[in-house]
Amino acid sequence: MTKTFIFLGMTIGSVIGGYIPTLFGASMLSSISIITSGIGSIIGIYLGYKLGNNL
Repeated sequence: MTKTFIFLGMTIGSVIGGYIPTLFGASMLSSISIITSGIGSIIGIYLGYKLGNNL
């Protein structure tokens, strides 16, 4: 069950992290969007791991 939460957290975090710079005028394929997508996926993995272990 933990793997499912980790995968979902990674996917959702990556999408949200990649989309945030577009709210400030950057394109989806800009370098800052790729960097924030990576940061979002790391945060999503962490939160998915914590959520999976608490259930």
